[in-house]
Amino acid sequence: MNNRIEAAYEQRPRRWVFELAVALVVAALLIWSGTAVETAGTTQSGATIAWNILAGIFHPDTGLLFNFTTQGVPYLLLETICIAFLGTIVGAIISIPLAFLSASNLTPKPVAFLGRIIIMAIRTVPAFVYGLMFIRVTGPGAFAGLLTMSLCSVGMVSKMYIESIEDLDVRVLESLDAAGCTTWQKIRYGILPQLMPNFASTAIYRFDINLRDATVLGLVGAGGIGAPLIFAMNAYRWEEAGAILAGLIVLVLIVEWISTEIRVKLARG
Repeated sequence: MNNRIEAAYEQRPRRWVFELAVALVVAALLIWSGTAVETAGTTQSGATIAWNILAGIFHPDTGLLFNFTTQGVPYLLLETICIAFLGTIVGAIISIPLAFLSASNLTPKPVAFLGRIIIMAIRTVPAFVYGLMFIRVTGPGAFAGLLTMSLCSVGMVSKMYIESIEDLDVRVLESLDAAGCTTWQKIRYGILPQLMPNFASTAIYRFDINLRDATVLGLVGAGGIGAPLIFAMNAYRWEEAGAILAGLIVLVLIVEWISTEIRVKLARG
C-alpha cells in the first residue's frame, strides 16, 4: 500500500513551472502598474512618504496627546464617545416601538410589512449621506453627528429587536394569561425578562459600531475626532496623526474590553 501511495505521489502533475510563471507574470504586472503612481504636490518619493507616515505614527506628538483643552486628543475622544453613546441610546429607544410594530407575531401582517419597509429604507442610506443631510439642516458639529448616529442605529437595532421579539417563548405568556395576569403583568414578568438581555446586548454591540462610525463622520464635519485626523494627514503632520490614532487605538481597546465583559455577563444572566 505504501509503495503504491509513493508511486502515485511521484507521478503527480508537476505544476511548479506553471505556478512560477504565473507568479512572475503577476509580479511583473505589479511593478509595471507601480510606474503609473504619481505623487502630485510633493517632490518626495513614495518610499520617503511611507517612511514619514510610519515614523509619525510611531512617534506621536505627545503635546497634542496630553493636551486637555478643546483642541487636544482627550477632548476630541470624549466628544466622539458622547456622539456614539447618545446616538446609540436615541436609536435604541426609537427602535423599540418600531420593532414591536414590525414583529409579525404581535401585529397584523400588513402593519408588520409596512414597518419592515420603513426599516429597510432607513438601512439603505449610507451614514455619509445622512451626515451630509443633517449638516445642511443643523450645521457642522457634534449635534449633526448625534442625529446621524441615531438614525443609522435604528436600521440595524430594529432588525435585531424584531428577531428577539419573534423568538419570544409564548408558553410563558400563556401561563401568565391562565393565571389571570393583567396585560402589564404579562409585559413585566413575561416579555421584558426575555427581551432585556438581547436588547441590551444589541445596543452595546451597536455602540461599538457607532464609535468607529463617529470617527469617520468627523471627516464630513459631523463632530468628533475625524476632522482633525484628516486635516493632519492632508497637511503631512504625521506626528499629530499618530497622536490621534494612538488615542483612538487605546479608546477602542478599552471600549471593546468593557463591552465584551458586559455582554458576557448578560449572556450568563
